[in-house]
Amino acid sequence: METLSVLQGRKKNNNNRLTRQSKIFKSILRAIQDKKGDKIVSLDLRKIPEAAADFFIVCEASSTTQIKAICDEVEDRVKNDCGEYPYKQEGRQQLQWVLIDYVNVVVHVMHPESRKFYKLEEMWSDASFQEHGAQ
Repeated sequence: METLSVLQGRKKNNNNRLTRQSKIFKSILRAIQDKKGDKIVSLDLRKIPEAAADFFIVCEASSTTQIKAICDEVEDRVKNDCGEYPYKQEGRQQLQWVLIDYVNVVVHVMHPESRKFYKLEEMWSDASFQEHGAQ
């Protein structure tokens, strides 16, 4: 698994704090749901001073084809709905854990084994956690 260094050395934009009602947040969720992402959760990191973003949105997909489809849909939807492009992304070659960084919200699309191994929800257990079901 490649190192996900995208979050190192950059600052989140505190002038543009997001909420779960923000357009980009909703666009990302709809894109994941449209491509049948599974076990979708959001972690609210706004009260954690050392957090690199306001939110993490985490989901899983059972195949590399589905991981790619979810990532492509997230990028297309956010570009069309919000006019935003990712600040950075990693993991597109292996398609086991793809990270799409929109600065204040970071999307993690993971294969189930990668998600079990890295345990992002446990690592950020002091964050507010919300599950997001299918549309």
